[in-house]
Amino acid sequence: MDIGEEHVPELQTLQQKVEYMLEKTFPGQKVSGRTFSELVKERGGSLSHSYFSNILAGKVTQPSEEILKALGLGFGVDWRFFKEESEVVGDVVAGLQFLAKRRTGEISGVAGRGVDDEGLPAELLEFALSLLADTKAKQRPEDGTDGTDGAGGPGR
Repeated sequence: MDIGEEHVPELQTLQQKVEYMLEKTFPGQKVSGRTFSELVKERGGSLSHSYFSNILAGKVTQPSEEILKALGLGFGVDWRFFKEESEVVGDVVAGLQFLAKRRTGEISGVAGRGVDDEGLPAELLEFALSLLADTKAKQRPEDGTDGTDGAGGPGR
């Protein structure tokens, strides 16, 4: 672990993993079982609010693969994160820490090394473009203009 990197919590049980994901995915928000159930439904899955509440209460420890996939949809992560013995926990935690640092401004840019003939992965390209858009928005003059001549060229 690098100096300054957030400590990776111990995430052994399904309850611990779901609580961690709630905290990191919806920081400062109280997400009800109904709200989460609706989110899963909007994303093409199915998870009852009572079942989700039972997971949070620690009453469910061995859910079906379908339930794990629904949790993955709801949180926007690889469903294997929620498996009892998961090989992707570290990757998911690292990704969430990266996004949190970007949100707080601790990370404001990325450098690509070793880009092959296929170019950047779509996720990295989207991130780079969002950084560019954020930077442009911050550089706009106070008068509300975008600093161009109206045709996309530099202003005079």
